[in-house]
Order: sequence, then structure tokens, then C-alpha cells
Amino acid sequence: MLKQLDDLKAELANLRVAKVTGGAASKLVKIKVVRKSIARVLTVYNQTQRARSKEYLKNRKYLPKDLREKKTRAIRRRLSTHIVANSMLKTKGKGANSMTVRATKKASNFPARRYAVKAL
Repeated sequence: MLKQLDDLKAELANLRVAKVTGGAASKLVKIKVVRKSIARVLTVYNQTQRARSKEYLKNRKYLPKDLREKKTRAIRRRLSTHIVANSMLKTKGKGANSMTVRATKKASNFPARRYAVKAL
């Protein structure tokens, strides 16, 4: 695949030289075709590289950010199902206090402040 890419890039360079030197119209039309072919080869190459990387890193705890699922920011921030299920068990089905471990620690260490209002 890389050999094919090198051949296409060399051909593109030759076509660009022909364009500058005033080559035939058929060569000028071919520039677009060669550029699209290069893009196709690079797309396939990058997809196979990503697939190999994902397969290699499949059972690791963390994946690189570019290999993780994108989805949406809101979906990524949602509580995972096991956290919600555990909180439902603890609160007997109410599910009101479903928090991550980190959020629970933060809430206990930094409780909401209470202010008294002085009457005049």
C-alpha cells in the first residue's frame, strides 16, 4: 500500500511539472484523479492502522483518546449503569443519590455552605 502511495505521489509531482511547463490538457485533468487516488489509499491505510491499534490495546484499562468512542459530551459524562444500580440498591429504589466515588468524596469534603440572614 505504501509502495502504491509513493508511485501516486511521484506521478502527481510529474503532472504538476507538466502543468507548469504547459503540458497537454489530458494531463491537467489527470491531476484531480491522482489526488483522489492518494486520498483513497491514505484513508484505507489509516483505517487499518486504527483497527490494528484498537485490537492491540483492546484489553488495556485505558485507550488513547483518539481511539476512544466519541459519541457526545453528555453521553460521556453520564453515570455508568453499575453506579446507578448500586445507588438504587442503597437507597431502596429511589436512585436520588447516584454519584460517582469522586463526586461523593467532593460532596463530603466540601459541603454546601449555609448562611444566616440577620433581621433588621
